[in-house]
Amino acid sequence: MTGIIDYGAGNLKSLCNTLDAIGSNRKIIRTPDDLDGITAIIFPGVGAFGDCVRHLKNQELIKPLQEWIQQDRPFLGICIGFQMLFEGSDESPGSSGLGVLSGQVVSFPEIPGMKVPHMGWNHLNVRDTKDRAWEGLGSSPYFYFVHSFFPQPLDESIIASTTPYGQPFASSVRRGRLLATQFHPEKSQSAGSRLIRNFLDEAN
Repeated sequence: MTGIIDYGAGNLKSLCNTLDAIGSNRKIIRTPDDLDGITAIIFPGVGAFGDCVRHLKNQELIKPLQEWIQQDRPFLGICIGFQMLFEGSDESPGSSGLGVLSGQVVSFPEIPGMKVPHMGWNHLNVRDTKDRAWEGLGSSPYFYFVHSFFPQPLDESIIASTTPYGQPFASSVRRGRLLATQFHPEKSQSAGSRLIRNFLDEAN
């Protein structure tokens, strides 16, 4: 059973549709009790970092999520669900993320001719194509992005892919059974469905 974190602003419909299409059982997670029977968590997202932190605190989900990840249980973070893994964000000074990964979420620099937010299709430079997460996707798959901020991991060894936009940035990370992406696989058609299926196949 796959649990989907609902913090009040996530893009649940597209993700639910993708999970339904690939035949995965799913359950919406709003409280710690909802985690019972869950074998993998997907944390999708749109919205502001600080708002997300506040909702998770109100739902008493901060500690359960930290413990889940520290136990190396299957976890997929998407967009704000990726950013929340880090210590904090320039978007919301004073708001602490889950802090399970070291680093800060930063904004794109101002570069003439470069639009922010970064919106639309862009390619990845996958560092380890033998990683099961990227099975069937090749070394430079295209995914859909919508974001103005991105994490800068202090441990560069966890960076699973980079994407060029003014400068290369970490578009995904991988540590054990944790996978997190700045792009939206649930909006990335066949490539996104394949990535989610790969993640769930590995989780089982």
